[in-house]
Amino acid sequence: MSARGVRSGPFRVGDRVQLTGPKGRMHTVTLEPGKVFHSHKGVIAHDDLIGLPDGSVVANQVGVEYLALRPLLSDFVMSMPRGAAIVYPKDAAQILAQADIFPGAVVVEAGVGSGALSLWLLRAIGDEGRLHSFERREEFADVARGNVGTFHGEVPANWSITLGDLADTLPEAVAEASVDRVVLDMLAPWECLDAVSDALKPGGVVLCYVATATQLSRVAEAIRATGGYTEPVANETMVRGWHVQGLAVRPDHRMIAHTGFLITARRLAPDTILPELKRRPSKTDFSDEDVEAWTPGALGERTVSPKSLRKRVRAAGTAAALAKDDPTADAPVEPAAGDPAPSGSTDSDG
Repeated sequence: MSARGVRSGPFRVGDRVQLTGPKGRMHTVTLEPGKVFHSHKGVIAHDDLIGLPDGSVVANQVGVEYLALRPLLSDFVMSMPRGAAIVYPKDAAQILAQADIFPGAVVVEAGVGSGALSLWLLRAIGDEGRLHSFERREEFADVARGNVGTFHGEVPANWSITLGDLADTLPEAVAEASVDRVVLDMLAPWECLDAVSDALKPGGVVLCYVATATQLSRVAEAIRATGGYTEPVANETMVRGWHVQGLAVRPDHRMIAHTGFLITARRLAPDTILPELKRRPSKTDFSDEDVEAWTPGALGERTVSPKSLRKRVRAAGTAAALAKDDPTADAPVEPAAGDPAPSGSTDSDG
């Protein structure tokens, strides 16, 4: 294990150390003998950090104190270089749980993006597992490879990145029914379901991370249409922090709300027919009465007849012409049929 792979004990040469200043600003350095960390508040020699216990406080040459900690994976992910948008820690945690990523698992991931989810998956599968990542864009793959190599100190031997479309390259990379879990973070995951279905073991999990409700709907229907999966389950995760100081206990003013939807399903055994679930009729099962219930009239919406509308157009045109000739003139107002009489009207029902 490289020095950067160590997660506890005194700071060593090669460790990444997160320095937090008095205003909460964080700086991350990689320890090297003889090097110096510079900031506008002063300098700290790396040699002063090497050998200190994790969680120590160190002062620079003018007495400004910094808290020194090894960065958590979530810290690293949020600050690492990005080629593409990352999967946030709140979603990564749910992906690991809902896809049931376990030590020793064989996992397929597409696309790799900036490598954020790859880091979480590699930690979950351990040294005995295998992660096959797929990415269409070479520049994104390069960023991901650099980020993963930076965090681990080297590119893990049980991780590979394949360039190309998953639907084309997955059958060449893995054998049929050899993959435990598939995680798809892509624009159109439904295009890859045939290849994914061939690669997954019976009982394996496919999880799709999509950003919009239309994507969610389409991938759910595509999963159902294959006939090879359990009923898909969809959700999203929102995280709200709390301010807790003495008796001042309240929700934070800002929260991490919608970032994406997660939808999961499990692979059925070959030639298995899923028992029909008893459930309320969905919008795909409807009658004429159902359609009528959503008409504007049934909802109490007032509609305007074409004749009344034409009358209103003429009145508006007349008013515009009068205003153009005499800007001080009051435009005549003629209520349309069915409209209530204007305030002050002398009309009566009798």
